[in-house]
Amino acid sequence: MKDLTLALWQTPYAPTVAAALQGLDDTAAQARAQGADLLVCPEMGLTGYAIGPERVAALAEPADGPLAHAVARIARRHRIAIVYGYPEQHPGGDRPFNATQCIAANGRRIGQHRKTHLFGDMDRAQFSAGDVPSAPFAWRGWRLGLLICYDVEFPDTVQALARQGLDALLVPTANMREFDEVPLQMVPARAGDNGIAVAYANACGREPGLHYGGLSTVAAPDGTCLARAGRRASLLVTALRARGQK
Repeated sequence: MKDLTLALWQTPYAPTVAAALQGLDDTAAQARAQGADLLVCPEMGLTGYAIGPERVAALAEPADGPLAHAVARIARRHRIAIVYGYPEQHPGGDRPFNATQCIAANGRRIGQHRKTHLFGDMDRAQFSAGDVPSAPFAWRGWRLGLLICYDVEFPDTVQALARQGLDALLVPTANMREFDEVPLQMVPARAGDNGIAVAYANACGREPGLHYGGLSTVAAPDGTCLARAGRRASLLVTALRARGQK
């Protein structure tokens, strides 16, 4: 188990999927050049978040669909793992899931999660809630977990993952400015309460009716803040120490 260098991509949502993928390609190259092993993107980062039920449904695809293949090509090209958010088709034909998955640097899908706690009327109008608890996955000697935005605000949800030997929790999010207490207080508290690192990758800028707060944060297992972004677009790069290392 070696140290793990994370990059958190804090960005406004792109106007199109093609633009988002180009931005991801450029950012993956930049992150790798700065020594990052894994890049974490915001919630629904490839499609936009506040885009309406019809648009979400039109863009939804299976976990191994075209977006996954496009991200896998980027991961292989830049030799970096990527955690990204997208709308996943519901196998029963219901509203899509708000999903995230991790693709390793070799292009293999290694971790998945569907958001279980939907926030507000817009979230519930666009998505179905995931009904399967998040499970850790192993990568490079680390046990990593995925949650999405509002999920991390529920202590029991984080505790359930931490009890399975988690080392670090990766959280794509689209948190608004009026909820700054989440990155400033809750994320460090979840890390310290459970003895795990927590990486919280937020959007910035605006979508219709929403103003995202930025402040992407990486908290250490003792609850201290290792790194925090400001309000604007940025790439936050920081190293997590392997167990037993100071």
